[in-house]
Amino acid sequence: MRILLDYRPALRQRTGVGEYVHELARALVASTAADQPESLSLFSSSWKDRLAPHVVPGTTPIDRRIPVQVLNLLWHRAGWPSVETLTGRPFDVVHSAHPIRLPSKHAAQVVTVHDLDFLAHPERSRGEIRRDYPSLAPRHIRSADAVAVVSKHTASEVVRLTGVSPDHVFVCPLGRPDWAPRDQEPADAPLLFLGTIEPRKNVGLLLDAYTRVLASRQARRLTTPRLLLAGGPGLDAGPLLERATTPPLANHVEVLGYIAPDARRGLYASAMMCIMPSHSEGFGLPALEAMTMGVPVVAADRGALPEVVGQAGLLFAANEANALATALEAVIDAPERRLQMREAGLIQSGRFTWTHTAEGTRRAWRHAVARRRRRA
Repeated sequence: MRILLDYRPALRQRTGVGEYVHELARALVASTAADQPESLSLFSSSWKDRLAPHVVPGTTPIDRRIPVQVLNLLWHRAGWPSVETLTGRPFDVVHSAHPIRLPSKHAAQVVTVHDLDFLAHPERSRGEIRRDYPSLAPRHIRSADAVAVVSKHTASEVVRLTGVSPDHVFVCPLGRPDWAPRDQEPADAPLLFLGTIEPRKNVGLLLDAYTRVLASRQARRLTTPRLLLAGGPGLDAGPLLERATTPPLANHVEVLGYIAPDARRGLYASAMMCIMPSHSEGFGLPALEAMTMGVPVVAADRGALPEVVGQAGLLFAANEANALATALEAVIDAPERRLQMREAGLIQSGRFTWTHTAEGTRRAWRHAVARRRRRA
């Protein structure tokens, strides 16, 4: 089977979708069966950034010097040029890491949907996602030959909001990293938020809750762990970053910026807990990564976070700063509880592997090829 996978989200900063594409490609290569050979090509397009020749050993990189915004505009608005024209090669499956299909003349088309927050809250998106996704994504999802989703929550949202048949939707949860858990929590461990700094991630509520924890503990002459905000700036990040670096949070909150993939393990290993207050998460990869390291997770009871965290983490009522503040103090003041959460998190994270992601993706591919043949 000849597969073209859109690798562009992983070309520069590998955040959630980029990490998904990169690790999926690695898992597909590692799990290819001898009796069912695959040819996996990774497609990239950029004017400035080049795809490394051996970015994923065992794959064929296809790199085109076309500005990504120009190509997306052509693909989204005109459905041209086809991937066959761009690459000069035929494919059996073309797989987009986003809910907009890659135009192809003959290949079966698969899209991955991570979340549909842009449909319910377009104001929380920007650029071409705000411009194109609300109007185009539902149609592209319905017309795809198969739809891969990263959680059961996202699967139900796709069916509810786009009308696609559940028979064409395949749940392919993300996998845990290949990390050994830390031995013990370090002294003076900080609290950690890892994600894009933007309102969609509910960073404002986190700062509200942390301000309350800080004031409460100062009044009782108790020390408060520092709060690390790790991640690149997103939409409307300015007011959040300004608030984090001015009193009363100055000297208590540290803004780290984007964290490279090879630095994430050490950052998790340094933390007392990982906090995920997001309004909605299609999966919530930082929660899984934290549990893999044996780091307790405090998360909002929204989106796929309860599904990923399971019984291992502490969930709080989303959009309630007092509830988050209470949850933070409950974990800060209870070392024995953190040990229990560590053990539960290690068990929970063991349920998620990239091999399973690859298996689910192959099921989507086979379904897509069969459906394409029936349509033809």
